[in-house]
Amino acid sequence: MNNFGRSRFGAIPPVVKNLLIINIAIYFLCIFLWVFFQKDLHKVFGLFYFKSSSFRPDQFITHMFFHAYINPYTNRLIIFHILFNMFGLWMFGRVIETVLGGKKFFILFFVSGLGAALIHTLVQYIQISGLMQSADLFISTPSYDSFKFIIDKYIGSPSAYVLSFMDKWFYQPDNSAFFNEAKSIVASIVNLHVDESITVGASGAVFGILAAFALLFPNVELMIIFFPVPIKAKYLIPGYAILELLFGVANFKGDNIAHFAHLGGALFGLMLIAVWKKSQFKSY
Repeated sequence: MNNFGRSRFGAIPPVVKNLLIINIAIYFLCIFLWVFFQKDLHKVFGLFYFKSSSFRPDQFITHMFFHAYINPYTNRLIIFHILFNMFGLWMFGRVIETVLGGKKFFILFFVSGLGAALIHTLVQYIQISGLMQSADLFISTPSYDSFKFIIDKYIGSPSAYVLSFMDKWFYQPDNSAFFNEAKSIVASIVNLHVDESITVGASGAVFGILAAFALLFPNVELMIIFFPVPIKAKYLIPGYAILELLFGVANFKGDNIAHFAHLGGALFGLMLIAVWKKSQFKSY
């Protein structure tokens, strides 16, 4: 049994194996530091918006190795984020590394992850620019309707205090006594998006690996858990990307998944593999 276990683990290509070890080790380190010392490494190594006072350029790299570990509302352990990412890395990464070799797979992983971060940052810039315009308009001419627009568009789950405040203001929309408090709430929303928004996870890099798999092995049949019907990679993975686009555009309340980062990772991974395949690789 021991020999079988060692041979199975040893069969994982070195780059994938090391990435798995690093990500899992950091995940448990984060839990340890949070439980015993209330230290949140995400606030150091997670990716902040580039205009945040907490932003550092190295976060474009470091955020790929950190995953959500504690639900801030329930303080319960979160495992699905790292579980799905590491499963995807193991499932598809070992095949891609075997084909490309360790050096190229290493480049693919980081180019996809960086591409995901860049696209995510661009989308953040567009969204935050819209928020800033709405906030400036509200501050210059405060009204209940413009305040409600900001809450509905930029806050997934308003606090009980904000909801109570809106209920009171709703019945007295022309009462200027509500203006100062509303401006304070809007300022806190801007601060939340600019200074406190953190992105973590290897999802963008993993999506780049998925895109590479679809391009190199388009006719391999895959199955997903909730739809156990074989689907060729050239249909399943692009279909998954379309869903990510739809969810990203819809921007559902309470959805804290960086859908455009996933698309960015897939796009950069696809472009990189297309260049390599055209110049060096034969069809597999």
